Parts: sequence; structure tokens; C-alpha cells
Amino acid sequence: MPLTTDGSLNVLTQWLEVNPVATVIIDAQHRVTHWNPACAALTGVSATQMIGCAEPWRAFYDAPRPILADLVVDLASDTVLEQYYPGKFRRVVAEDAVYEAEDFFTACGEGGRWLSFSAAPIRNAAGDIIGAIETLQDVTERRRAEAALRDSEAYLAQIVDGSSVAMLVIDAGHRVTHWNRACEAMTGTLARDVIGTRGQWKAFYPSERPIMADLVLDDASEIAVDRLYHGRFRPSALILGGYEAEDFFPHFGSSGRWLFFTAAPLRDANGDVVGAVETLQDVSERRRAEEALRESEERYRCLSQTDSLTGLFNSRYLRERLPGELERTTRYGRPLSLLVLDCDNFKSINDCYGHLEGDKVLQNLAEVIRHCLRRSDSAYRYGGEEFVVLLPETDSSAAMALAERLRSMFAAQETLASNGEKICCTISIGVSRHVPTDTASSLIRRADEASYQAKERGKNCVVLEGSAG
Repeated sequence: MPLTTDGSLNVLTQWLEVNPVATVIIDAQHRVTHWNPACAALTGVSATQMIGCAEPWRAFYDAPRPILADLVVDLASDTVLEQYYPGKFRRVVAEDAVYEAEDFFTACGEGGRWLSFSAAPIRNAAGDIIGAIETLQDVTERRRAEAALRDSEAYLAQIVDGSSVAMLVIDAGHRVTHWNRACEAMTGTLARDVIGTRGQWKAFYPSERPIMADLVLDDASEIAVDRLYHGRFRPSALILGGYEAEDFFPHFGSSGRWLFFTAAPLRDANGDVVGAVETLQDVSERRRAEEALRESEERYRCLSQTDSLTGLFNSRYLRERLPGELERTTRYGRPLSLLVLDCDNFKSINDCYGHLEGDKVLQNLAEVIRHCLRRSDSAYRYGGEEFVVLLPETDSSAAMALAERLRSMFAAQETLASNGEKICCTISIGVSRHVPTDTASSLIRRADEASYQAKERGKNCVVLEGSAG
């Protein structure tokens, strides 16, 4: 032993006695010289049984074999150590025979124990090895906890991977830890290519930018989230710090996909955020159905507002729109005029050429009306051969000018009948101007009365309400 005085040995003995770490010392002949109470408690073998014994293995193994201290005394090579502790040891000091290892000992305690142990040589003043010291610690609970954690992680991994919902998980360093098979199928990115990296964005975007899970992990504000998902996200109603969003990803699939995705923080037992989970669902079919419904509703709306023969608005839509125009005009004191157009001698056209030819005449009139309207104006087939034109921001003089242009253009229009004849038709137009007491009915009635005056004046003319005959 390197301790040469009785006083030094006495100090060593006392230190070992009170040391809570199980400790065994052997000499150069592999005899046990020290076996402290902690070692006796760990192994269930007393110091009386072991001291002076050259077979320390009896306390640890069922059959003869060296303990780590024996191999240190013999200066065994790493190759020899690998035979006894395959993949379970490492050299602690590169230039000396100091080792540590961890292994399961079936003979220790009931059901066996996991021990972490280390051994180092004891040298004399000349540097010769005269023994070895080995310390041992029971790490069974730690190993059980680690095994339970591995089982828990494996269980979690199975849940994540077995989910039909695309799911990914990132850790506190924004590295991907889970990327399930549904996520592989949706993104076309394999788990092996992304797990352990910070490249989750590559599956979703053409250039680097945070995904929703990254924003949640960083506890991003709604303002920060809005910069990337403007108007397409909302805070989670269920999870504090979580968000959900819906967006279009143009490079998914052959023509892009709409995805609904959620992200939520993952917290440890102390409530600290240690990661984030994101789920993704393909909602393209739902979005397409919604778009088809909107288009259908728009078509229906247009059909419900439009006259099928002329393509102008119908009288029903005039009744819906005119009160609002009157209210706006009254509130802001702006001018508003209205025209009533009536085809002259239209009954004789139907009688002479038939209703189909008469319909062509009405269609040609509608085309002339469309040609003369401004963007703010609107035209309606009011009934039969009668039409109404609504002229916001238009006083009576401007309305009369537009009406005269309509009259002259249509008078010059020729409709070709199926028998080759040319049908010519004219219109009589009445013009009314809005007054503060007007209702929709009164405004139309005055224009209608003016159109009758135009017919009485010989037809094919324009009459302003209240004008002298």
C-alpha cells in the first residue's frame, strides 16, 4: 500500500468506514484489504467475510471472474476489459489504468441491481502498482427511470406515428424530434431527412421562414404571427399560447393544397416551454366545395337579379336597390334621375313578325342601353317592352342628354328578321328627377307619366316630367 505509517493507515480506515460510497481495496495479490460498511450494505456481504479473501468476485458474480479492480491490478488491456464489460466501460485517464463502467449485477440484492463503478491503481513511491481501489454506486433507480422514460418516449412515438393526422414535434432548439408517417405522406418529406435538423420549413415554404410551431415555441405575439399569416390565423380557444390557421400551400400536390394547422407549446413539469407540436389537415376538398357553393350562390344571385332575355337587371332587383339610392341621395343632397323607356308600336311588331323577332328587338335595345351607361348607372327590364335606367349623381339636363343619345342610337338600329326583313323600332322616354319627398313609386310614376306624354307627342322622343306639352 502507498500508505506506509500506521497513522496513515488508521486515517484511511476511518475515512473508508464513514464514506457513504461503497469502496473495496485489493492488494497486488488480489486480496481484499478494505471493505467498508457501505460496500457491505450494497452487496449484503460483510467485511469479515471478504477481508483477506482473494476472491472478491463472490460478492458480485455467481461464477469466478475478475472484478474491475482485479483487471486494473493486472494492467489488463482494453481488449481484455471488452471481454468482461462489452461496450460498458471506458478509460477515464488516457495515460493510466483508470476505468469506469456500468453494468447489471444479478447477484446483488433481490432481483439484481444496476451499479456504476470505477477502479484505479494504487502505487507505491516507486510508481509500482501495489493494489487497486474500486468504488460502486447503486444506479438502479436512475436506470429504471431512464427505461421508463424510453418506454414513455417509445409509447409517445407510436401514438404520434400511428396518428392519421399529420404531426410534427420540435424541441427547445427548434430541432425536429417527431415527424410521423402522415406528415411524410402529406409533405413528401421523409422523417429520416428532417429529424434532428432545423429544416422543417423546407417541407412547406420555398425559402427559410418559421413555421407555426417555431412561432409558438418562441412565444411570438399575435402581431408577429400576423406578419406571416395575415388574416388567416386565430389564437387557440383551448390551449394557452397556441394558434390555429388555414392557408394555401401552392407547391403541395399537382395544384397546391389548403391546409388547416394548429400549433401548441409543450411544457415540462415546471411549466416551462420545452418544445412545440404542430398538426396539419388537408382541407382542400372542403375549400373547393365552399368555393363551388359560393360560385353557385353568386350564379343564383345573378339569376335572381337578372332578366333572362336581355341580361339587364330585373324589376325585382330595382325594387331592392332603388330605396337605398333614394336614401343616399337624400342624405347627401346629391342629384338622381330616372328614365322610363317604352318601345313604340311593339305590339304590331309581335303581331307582324312573331314574338321571337320581338325578343330580338328587345335584346338590341338592351345592348344600346348597356353601351350608353356609365359605371355608376344601372338598367332594368321593368316589364314587357318597358325599361328603367337609374342615373345616380345625374341632374335633369345630363339625364335628358343621355336619354336623347339612347333614343337616337336605337332609332338607327335595325333588327334583321328571320325572313330577311329589317325591323326598325323607336322608343319613347320619360325622365324624372329626385325630390326630397320622393319614394321609389313616386319617382318611377312621374317618369312613366312622362313617357306616356312622349307617346302622345308622336313617339320617338324624350320628355322631362313637368315640361310643357
